Amino acid sequence: MKLLQKKNIIGLAAIIIAYFAVQLLMDQGIIEPFYTSTIYVIGINIILAVSLNLITGFTGQFSLGHAGFMSIGAFTSAVVISNFNQSFAVSILLAAFTAAAAGVLIGIPTLRLNGDYLAIATLGFGEIIAVIIQNNDYLGGAAGFNDIPLNINWAWVYFSVVITVLLISNFVKSYQGRACIAIREDEIAAEAMGVNTTYYKVLAFVIGAAFAGVAGALYGSQVGIINPKDFQFAKSIDILVMVVFGGMGSIMGSIIGATSLAIISMLLQDSPEGLRLVIYAVILFLIMLFRPQGLLGKTGPKFLKRRLKADAGAQSKKTI
Repeated sequence: MKLLQKKNIIGLAAIIIAYFAVQLLMDQGIIEPFYTSTIYVIGINIILAVSLNLITGFTGQFSLGHAGFMSIGAFTSAVVISNFNQSFAVSILLAAFTAAAAGVLIGIPTLRLNGDYLAIATLGFGEIIAVIIQNNDYLGGAAGFNDIPLNINWAWVYFSVVITVLLISNFVKSYQGRACIAIREDEIAAEAMGVNTTYYKVLAFVIGAAFAGVAGALYGSQVGIINPKDFQFAKSIDILVMVVFGGMGSIMGSIIGATSLAIISMLLQDSPEGLRLVIYAVILFLIMLFRPQGLLGKTGPKFLKRRLKADAGAQSKKTI
């Protein structure tokens, strides 16, 4: 019955109206192909930022290997479509599954680490993935994977973003999400209260990796050519900047951060590379100087903190 609540019905109607409104503008040529491509980039960036925010912002695990999961998804999708002639839908599902499996493999041994040690471990993972792909002729080697069918369209991007935001938002509001937030706030206290910290850290890591794989599949279908160099350390930093820019621990902040930085990059694309990087760095410096918590800060978790305290109070009453 909760699905039939007025708020949910209005939200669903807004999602559908927004989709058809933008699709109509594209069909009429009001939104030109250049801006359509920018919209696709924004959508992919939102998926990457929201999924990394689950790991870094909500669970408090400093990861620098998100681009590695994106690359796994991109190359998996490319192989499934080009070499096995499967549909784009199947390739996205397999990209998410493969990236999630990689998240389990890297998550179990490394998420016992914290802080800088975890960042270095995940950074090493991303570089290892890039080196493996560069030396694998089946995946195109250093030249990359070419001639990927351009299956991407507004429907794929839009509903991928909607599903990502809804699933991660509901996960954060669930018991599992509150456990992740408890780990971020104080891992020792959370473990003392019976929270299986390793399990929930790995769970958040796997979910974030799966959606990064989806973003990689969409990216490969947009550009048609993917290269291991596209998913190295600099790409992970770009994704992290989106999260920090919008506000760690805020899903809406990730959406705004990813959108803002994509638009800034679009506006500066005709500038010389050096000048563009300087302007980009200055904008980030000013944000960090005057708004270190990001554009929205931790607006999202306030409700969750109250819910967590309420659950703790209820649990203590039961104990008494």
